[in-house]
Amino acid sequence: MRLVLTVVPILFAAAPAFAQCSDADKKALEAFDRTWGEATASGDRAAMQTFYADDFQAFGPVSAQGKTAAMDAAIRAAEQGRTNPAGPPRLAYDSYVISCTPNTGTITHRNAVTAKVDGKDQTSYSRSVHFVEKRGGRWQVVATTGHALDDAGVLAYMEREWNDASVKRDASWVERNYAWDASDVSSRSGRIMNRAQAVAEARTDQTVLQSLDLSDLNVRVEGNTAVVTGVNHVVGRDAAGKATDRRVRFTDVFIKRDGRWQVWATQGTTIQ
Repeated sequence: MRLVLTVVPILFAAAPAFAQCSDADKKALEAFDRTWGEATASGDRAAMQTFYADDFQAFGPVSAQGKTAAMDAAIRAAEQGRTNPAGPPRLAYDSYVISCTPNTGTITHRNAVTAKVDGKDQTSYSRSVHFVEKRGGRWQVVATTGHALDDAGVLAYMEREWNDASVKRDASWVERNYAWDASDVSSRSGRIMNRAQAVAEARTDQTVLQSLDLSDLNVRVEGNTAVVTGVNHVVGRDAAGKATDRRVRFTDVFIKRDGRWQVWATQGTTIQ
C-alpha cells in the first residue's frame, strides 16, 4: 500500500518559547532518562521505584497502566530477555528533545531495539514521550506514552542523522548507509559518484559546515522503495575558506535491503 506523509514538525522543532531549560538542565534530564532506561531494561525493581511517581500512568494504544503494573511488565520482559538463547535485545536512545521549567519537564526521544531474528540483527524504532515533575527535590516520571515509527518516520530520522554526520564530517555514516550500487549527484559540481567515490569525498572534502537545517520534508513510501524530498539550508565555508549560505532542494531515493533502509540515489539543486 502506498503511503504519502508530511513529517510531523516536532521531530525537528526547538523547545517552546516558555521553556526555562539551560543546557545543564537538559543534560541532567537526559542522564535521568538514560538511567531510568537502564533500570527498566535490567528489571531492577528497587531502582525503578525511585523513578516512578506513585500516581504514574503509562498510556498505550488501548489502555493505561499504573506504577506497579509498569514495573511488573518491565521485570517480565527483562527475565524473558535473559532466557532468550539469542540474548536480550540491545536498546539505544537518541534524538532527544527536552523542555522544562524548574519543576516540570517533557522528554522525548527515539528508541532503537535490535534483536536477533533468524541469526540476523533486526532493528525496530519507536518514539517515547515522558512527562516528569520535581517532587521532594528530585525528578519523577508521572506519565509516559509513545508509538512505533513507521518507515516514513525512520526515513525522516535518517535525513536528520545524515545532516548531523555531514556537519561532523563523519564519512562512516556514508559508508554504513549507502547501498553498494548508490549514486550521488553533487549539488555543487554536478558530478555523479558511486558509493566508493562518495565515501572518499566525504573523507577528504575540506568544506566546513556550520549548520544544515531541514525544511519542506516530504516522504513517500511504496514497498521497499522510498522518495524523500526537502530543502537544506547550508551555512559554512567552502574548501577555499569562502563563506557560503545557500538553500539546496534535494531528492533522495532509499531502498530497503536486509531489513534496513539504505541510500540508493541522491541529488541536490541549489535554489537561485
